[in-house]
Amino acid sequence: MSTATTGLKIVIVGGFGVGKTTMVRSVSEIRPLSTEETMTRAGIGVDDASGVEAKTTTTVAFDFGRITLNEQMVLYLFGAPGQERFWFLWDRLFSGTLGAVVLVDVRRLADSWYAIDRLEHHGMPFIVARNNFGEPTHPLEQVRDALSLSDEVPLIDCDARRRDSSKAVLLALVNHLYTMSSARGVSR
Repeated sequence: MSTATTGLKIVIVGGFGVGKTTMVRSVSEIRPLSTEETMTRAGIGVDDASGVEAKTTTTVAFDFGRITLNEQMVLYLFGAPGQERFWFLWDRLFSGTLGAVVLVDVRRLADSWYAIDRLEHHGMPFIVARNNFGEPTHPLEQVRDALSLSDEVPLIDCDARRRDSSKAVLLALVNHLYTMSSARGVSR
């Protein structure tokens, strides 16, 4: 939108193959910029594909999408690459970010710890969204315990393939940011 005067930036992070590109694609109003490339033999032994063996493409820089909130504000979405070899990009992506979504896959929960650690290191507000690949096999409280998440960090379910579900994740983040902002205002 050419009349927008305010751009708000949100980053979606998480491990390899958790659905970050899928989430950006499902919710963006524009055709997303995607840096998906075909996975090659060069990644064998470098990228851990256990649990996502059927995956044939991977993000090599970042994904970008946009949502118009109103005539003055747009929301910019950045999906970060999940493999360890691309983590150096994350700190740059975090610059100017309002908040983040950590997308997790319970089949590869340990892949989420780096994302959570980096966000906490930067003092960036975030929520965690469990991307359900079928019926959930663990209650959310077990996921919270496994990730050592404080009760203040929202943890929700989603299906990144569905626009309505991805929108609900973004709304949960915005509500979390609003709650945090209101609490800071009261404490002053």
